[in-house]
Parts: sequence; structure tokens; C-alpha cells
Amino acid sequence: MLVLGCIKEVSDYELVISLPNGLSGFVPVTQISDAYSKLLSKEVAQGELLEDLNSLSDMYSPGMLVRCIVTSVEKSADGRRSIKLSIDPKKVNKGLNASALASGMLLSGFVSSVEDHGYLIDIGVSGTHAFLPRQKAQNYIKAVKRGPDLKIGQNLNCIIVEVKNEGRVVRLSVDRSEVAASLATERQNWTLSNLLPGLVVKARVQKVVPLGMKLSFLSSFTGIVDFMHMDPEKSMNYSPDQVMKACILSIHPTSKVVRLTLRQAFLCPGGSPDQLSNDRMGAVVEESTVKAFYKQFGAVFELDDGTLAFARLKHLSKTRKSFKPGAFKTGCKHKCRIIDYSLMDEMCIVSLKYQIIEARFLQYQDIHTGDVVQGKVFALKPIGMQVKVTDGIKGLVPSMHLADVILKQPEKKYNIGDEVRCRVLECNPAGRKLILTLKKSLIQSKLPVLSNYEDAKAGLITHGFVVCAREFGCIVKFYNDVKGLVPKNELSSEPISSPDKVFHEGQVVKVMVLKCEPQQERLLLSFRLSSKPAPEDKKECTPKKKQEVKYQIGEMVDVKVLKKKDSGLEVSILEDEGNVIASIPTMHLSDFVATCKLLWHCLQEGDVLPRVMCLSDKGDHIILSRKSAVISAVQEEQIVRSFSEIQPGMLLTGYVRNVMPFGVFVEFPFGVTGLAPKVSMSDKFVTDTKDHFVVGQTVTAKVMSIDEEKQRVLLNLKVSECSSGDSAAESFALLNQYFKEMKEIRNLLRRRGEPSTTQGLCELVPGKELQLVVQDVKEDGSALFSGSCVTGLTATATRYHLGDKNIVPGEKTKALVLHVDALTSKVYVSLREELLKQ
Repeated sequence: MLVLGCIKEVSDYELVISLPNGLSGFVPVTQISDAYSKLLSKEVAQGELLEDLNSLSDMYSPGMLVRCIVTSVEKSADGRRSIKLSIDPKKVNKGLNASALASGMLLSGFVSSVEDHGYLIDIGVSGTHAFLPRQKAQNYIKAVKRGPDLKIGQNLNCIIVEVKNEGRVVRLSVDRSEVAASLATERQNWTLSNLLPGLVVKARVQKVVPLGMKLSFLSSFTGIVDFMHMDPEKSMNYSPDQVMKACILSIHPTSKVVRLTLRQAFLCPGGSPDQLSNDRMGAVVEESTVKAFYKQFGAVFELDDGTLAFARLKHLSKTRKSFKPGAFKTGCKHKCRIIDYSLMDEMCIVSLKYQIIEARFLQYQDIHTGDVVQGKVFALKPIGMQVKVTDGIKGLVPSMHLADVILKQPEKKYNIGDEVRCRVLECNPAGRKLILTLKKSLIQSKLPVLSNYEDAKAGLITHGFVVCAREFGCIVKFYNDVKGLVPKNELSSEPISSPDKVFHEGQVVKVMVLKCEPQQERLLLSFRLSSKPAPEDKKECTPKKKQEVKYQIGEMVDVKVLKKKDSGLEVSILEDEGNVIASIPTMHLSDFVATCKLLWHCLQEGDVLPRVMCLSDKGDHIILSRKSAVISAVQEEQIVRSFSEIQPGMLLTGYVRNVMPFGVFVEFPFGVTGLAPKVSMSDKFVTDTKDHFVVGQTVTAKVMSIDEEKQRVLLNLKVSECSSGDSAAESFALLNQYFKEMKEIRNLLRRRGEPSTTQGLCELVPGKELQLVVQDVKEDGSALFSGSCVTGLTATATRYHLGDKNIVPGEKTKALVLHVDALTSKVYVSLREELLKQ
């Protein structure tokens, strides 16, 4: 179908086109012209920018009228129709051939090459060379103010001045006054098969009906003008046989029905329709008056400023059932909101739906950086997740921003249609680009939003996220792509040798601005949020009152050890200048029971622990946790916040609260608790529950059943029942975490320069081969060893791990380290050949 359209928006990859009757479509960048497509292909092949390839925004602007052909109509995932168009002259002018070309014809042409004396123009007619002399283009070039020359791919309204050699050569003009005065006549031999939208004709009224009228033009053709395209000034005064100018809007390819418009803006080719002022878009009109109601289409209203607006049938009421035609008699008043503007109809499009009138966001311009928005998951893609904010607004949550940690399998957490709460990282209305984050720490942050370098004043404290951690420090990004550097010496009050091991990509951090140079877009930051007070200030330095600081469950903080107690560690939170006191129970230092006790033993007052999570903040007591599995569960939202969220079959990560003879009580983050009865505690037979679990131990539990009346949850702790699928991968992940924590402890002891026994323990890693001497063989078959590498330690091997060897005291042997118990200074080794060979 051929149709006249008006450019509504221009982006790098497409033109958004306003079509008649409130419709819109788009022209992809590959559907401009042959010459432009060849330049695009060449640039892609060469991988570098070409000088003679101009962007769409250099050649096209909103308000330009273009002739289009519909190439496809597709239904999108949300049920909306998507109209794909082309303005390529080979498709638009395909009904024309060289012999049909005549002087005075108005055609669409595209610049295909720039020559010394003029331009070669592609008019899409096979076998015809169209030339535009340079002098005939000068006035046009000056008027459009798009540079000193025409550009390849630029669209022109061309008038044929001369036809030579039976249409094989034509000379053109783009003079604005000649184009504006052009009229299609019988002499130009137009037929129904080559008639084009945008042609202005002289027409005669044949018949006037309530929804429009029928016209005759070019002696033998008839066409229709609908109610939206009559001239508003004369709409009530048309009569049969009246002669007037009309512009062709569309030609149907099979029925050959021609639609025309009588609106003044279209009666001078090369002109452009009236546009809506920016402040009117989205405006709520308290009283709009019904001018006419059409039961199959909708209603025309007069707005408070006298302009006309159209509301489609579906926008007149919430549902079809609630629609009352009686409320739309001429003169009735209604409250409405301007939701769009149809350039091709020169009319506002309005809605009477309450939810649209009250909607916070209607277009990209309504959304600002830092806004918190509600949306629905629309699609999951490799680069991230598409979220639909409203009908016309979609945003992207990049993979890094799907949670506080990087999600390996986002499809397990999110489903199409899920409601999500996001925060706007970046919004570019011109490019219809909206970037969102789902990181809870950013969404809940009450600190100022840093969205431009001018606002980055020294001393400002705000939240950002790490995009890179290297030897030199961390690069932290904020809103609107503002980024800055935290140099190595500003990462912590304690020296950090390898930033990439402490900080990770996507981690939300609290930073302070040290210095900013807005012109150079240079920003220097620090993770050290307070400088130490001068001695005279110390007296005034008092801990903050509890009500001044409230930490959210799941919030990550860095802490400093103040005191070691039997129950755990007393720490100060560095983000709040060390004035807020909290505690880490011993069993919350790690997921591994043995590591908890070892860490408590190794840590000293003054040590800094990064990335500790707030577990609860009740009254004046904040409890923190370093349990990696619990932190991951909270950050990946694999948790329940209240009893009402629990469903049978759920897998939840928690920790043992109490061990009773009849079962184990498990607590989860946010305070929900459940009971695992003795029969569901273990895959092994349980005699004494205390042989299987200890208080504080990290567990994965499966919800078996819930009793809503008594608010009770029954759990299953059997390992065979509590795997999410890939049990091997889960086991390796746990082992990996264990070795990572042991390595941290060894590094801590090395830095401290502990006695030689401790240094020796640091060097003994599982898998290391040792040269030992047999010291004693016990009655139970186990053996004790000595050696320079185990001085001051007890090295032992069980009977099984001696293998088939018959060893005697004093004998030298090779052994492999299996496990090191730093608390008891014991080293467990193996002499088995199959292990030593590996």
C-alpha cells in the first residue's frame, strides 16, 4: 500500500513515521535508497567511518513529508501491530516506467551521487537516468540549511523539467516555489497503477455523507475524504459539484481505493503539517467537549484551546462493557489526557481512561535519571532484561544490573510478566533509550543521585557501582554514565594489595568525591568516607544515636574489629565514620563451622573486614554476617520476607538457630523460622541430633509444608532433597569458597609476621608434597611423623592413608597434605600411591 507519511522521530537506525488516522510506522535504515544501503554495507565491511556516509539525523528531521510503501504488518509480543515501511524509490515508484514519465510530474527522488555539475538522482525507474543541475538545487540547499551540498540518501521532491530519449534521460528541479505550485493534471497521463501519494489534484465533490465525502479528480478517478481530513474551517459547508484542491493520502494496492485530504498543510507540496508544542504533550484537559461521535471509530473533541482531538473507541472507557454511547452526545464534557499527536491528521490523540489520566509516566520525556519506576518483565536477552514501564516505554536492565551480584541464570529468578521495581540509570528521550537497574542497594539508596560532573562537589557522599577493579584501583560508575577513579590508596584505611580480589564488577559501593574537573570529565573518589578527627575534636566525637542510622537487611558494609568476645566480634561500621557499633557472632564469620572458629582466633583488633551484610537491626543492636551463601541468597532475592511468601517446594538458605532432641530450628534472613523434624534432618539415621548439626551452621532447606493457622513451617534438610539440580556444581562451588576463605586466612597470618609455627601452617596447603620421617606407629595402625616442614606441628596419617606400606620409625617417606587444622596445629597426610602420583 502506498501512503503519505510525516517523519515523527529520527534515530540512528530508523525513521518513525506518522501515518493518517493516528497510525504510525517505521522505516529501517536499510530501506532509504540503494546508494545509501551500499554506503552502509561498505562501512560495515571496512569497519571504519566513511566521510560521505551521513547519519539519518543529518538528512531528515521531524515534520518532513515522505512517500512510503507498507512492506509488512507484524503483531508484536504485547499484541500491538508494527507497521514496517520503505521510502526506497524502486518500491515507491515501481508503477512508473520510462515511457510514462512526463514533464511537470512530481516524484520522490534520492541523491545517489554528487557530480561536478550537479547530482544523479535515483527516482526508482528502471533504465532512466535522472539529473539535477547544480544551479537548480542552490535555492533549495540554502533554504534547508543542511550544509553546502546535498547528501547521498537525501530525499527530495523533484519536478520533471525535461524528458529526453523516450524517458531514458530526465532533467529535474527541486526549486521550492516550483514544487509548491505543482499540480497533477490529465496531461501527465497518471493511471491508477502509477498514481502516487503526495500529489495535489483539482477535485470535484460528488457526494457528502456524515463520515466524509466522495470526490472525482483527474477526470475519471474517484476518491474518499474521511471526517478527519476535511478542512476544519469549511467542514459544514461542502456541497456537490464544488471544486477544490485535494492531496492524495493513500492508494490501496488491490481495491485501488484512493484516500485524499483537504487539510491546508498538504495542499502545497514540500510543506509540513503543524506540530504540537512540547508542553501540551501529556497535558490533562479538565473539560473537553464532544464535537462528533462515530460508533465504529471513536469521538472528536474540542479541547480547552479550541483545537480538535480524537479518541479511539478503546480509549473512551476502561473496558468495552463499561462503555456508554449516551455519554458522547454532541456537547457532553469529559476529562481527558493528550497521549499523542498525529502529524498526518494535525490532531491530538487523547484518552479518557482513568489509569492513563493518572499515569505518572506517559513518554520518555516524563522519566528522569534516578526515578524509581514499576515495570513488567517483557523479554530476557543475552545482554540483559527488557522491562515494559508503560505501553510506549520500554527499558533495558543490563546483565550486570539484574541483582546486587552477577546472576549466572537470570531465567531462574525472573519470568515474563513479573512485576519489578527499578531505578533509572540513564534516560535519553531523543534516542528512546532507557537504562534501568534492579540492584536493591541503589533502589533503596537515600543518598544524592550523581548524574553529571557539575554536581560532583568535593565531600559529596553517594552510591555508585564498580565497573572495573585493577592494580591501580577501582573505576566506579554513577547515573548518566558519569564515572570516576578510586586510586589504590583511597580504597580502604588498611592497605589492599590486590583490589580485584576485594572488589568485583557490579558491586554497589558508597564513595566520597575528593575532586572533580567537569570540563575534562575527571572525577577522583575515595572509599574512605571520613578523615580521622584532629586530637582536639576527639572529646566531641560521640557515637551516633541509634535512631539516626538505620541499616536495611541485606545492606553491605565494611567494618573494623574493635573487640573480641566469647560470642563473636564487636565491630564499628566504617561507612558511618566508625561511630556505629555492631556485632558479628562467631558462627556468622563463615559458612564453614571450622573456619568460623579459626577466623575468630586469627583476627585482631584493628583488622578490617570488607563486604559484611546486615542481618538484623533491632533497637540498638545491629547483627552482621559474613556467610557467603546467606549473602548470595539475599542479593539474588532467593529469600522470603514474610510468612505469606513461603510456598511448599521452595529451597531456602538459612542457619541453625537451635538444636533440639526432636529436630532442628532454622532461621532465614528477615526473621522467618522453620523446623526440620528428626526424620527429615539427614540422609543418615539420626540418633542424637547434636551429632549432625551445631547452632549457627549454614544450611539449605526445602519447604515441606506450611500451617498458616499456627504460622509453622516444616523443613527438610536431607542433602538428597535440597539440591537445585546440579549437585556436582554446587559441591565444587562450596569447596571453592572453602579454599578461598582458607587462602584469605593464610594471607592474613603472613602479613602479620606470626611465629614460625604459624608461618609453617600457612605454607602447608592441601595437595602439597612433603618429605617426612616416621616417628611412631600406633596400635590402631595410624602413624605420627616429624620433619623440618612440620616443626612444632603434629603430622599424622590414618591406617587407610598409609596404604599398603609397612613403615617403621626412622624411615624417610613422601607424604601428601590432606587437611590442616590450624586450631589444634594438626596436619593430616596420606602416603597412598594413587594420591602421590596425581
